[in-house]
Amino acid sequence: MKNTPITYADSGVDIDRADRAKQRIKYLAHRTFTRGVVGEIGGFGGLFAIDKKKFREPVLVSSVDGVGTKLKIAFMMRLHHTVGGDLVNHCVNDIAVQGASPLFFMDYLATGSLEPDIAEKIVEGIAEACRHNGCALIGGETAEMPGFYPKGEYDLAGFIVGIVDKKKIITGDQVEPGDVLVGLPSNGLHTNGYSLARKLFFEVAKYTPDTYVTDIKNKAGNELMRAHKSYWPVLRKLIDAELVHAMAHITGGGITDNLPRVMPKGTAAVVEMGTWPALPVFAHMQKIGNVPQDDMMRTFNMGIGMVLVVPARKYKKVQSIIERSGEKSYLIGRIIRGDHKVHYA
Repeated sequence: MKNTPITYADSGVDIDRADRAKQRIKYLAHRTFTRGVVGEIGGFGGLFAIDKKKFREPVLVSSVDGVGTKLKIAFMMRLHHTVGGDLVNHCVNDIAVQGASPLFFMDYLATGSLEPDIAEKIVEGIAEACRHNGCALIGGETAEMPGFYPKGEYDLAGFIVGIVDKKKIITGDQVEPGDVLVGLPSNGLHTNGYSLARKLFFEVAKYTPDTYVTDIKNKAGNELMRAHKSYWPVLRKLIDAELVHAMAHITGGGITDNLPRVMPKGTAAVVEMGTWPALPVFAHMQKIGNVPQDDMMRTFNMGIGMVLVVPARKYKKVQSIIERSGEKSYLIGRIIRGDHKVHYA
């Protein structure tokens, strides 16, 4: 019996189609290039040169993250251009809290069968956010894995590298009783708590993405797909002015678990509820599922995406810089002596 030749395409991987998609991705990435980029997209590794004149004792700061199950809502809505920005902004915020300026970014996109139009929309979002943050997209990986992902689904992850002078690393060691807590507002859920949010919206309340929810004055899908905000434009100014003792990006774990990460032993935080505008989406989710308050505070950002720990004497200057940057801020609490925990008042 004569065997029929079986190609890679027969297994579900179309190399030629993937190559065409990668050419478009290469163009999008090239538009983000900064002075430090060495070479072109397509090598086995991305190259980036450090400016030795600008940094006396350069320390590289890195972070890796994903978008989580927010992607499930992107699939439901066939909305793919925003999740790339979510990914970049999340990573930028993570390294910014240590005082690091973003240098370059790399992405990982994996799917069962690569759809060039979808891949392009995702990378467009990544590239746009990279340009906004002054970060170069210097490479990545696009993987086709037939049989591994359901049709129409993909996974997305990103890796960022930033830089800071060793003497200017923000560690939280300077945090002391008497410092005040300044909260910067979030756009919504950002990229955390979506497993609970999806259960509440789509299983308990039986919403669809197109359901208009009166309590939040928005369609369910649109509300949950609000962008993860980048705080870098304003944080950069505060860092350069040496006005903050510490910063905490409020992601999974909420204020409860993230703020202690930048607090020294022997200190505690008092966060005063009601000192910032409550986003309706959080109250609505709590009502839908009768979610305990502690769970809400440890699952969601509750309307505060970044917390700054600021010496009280510098608060007015910090507030002024934030206002001139077009950002809002709220005085939400203070640092006291205590048990290295967050207490809500």
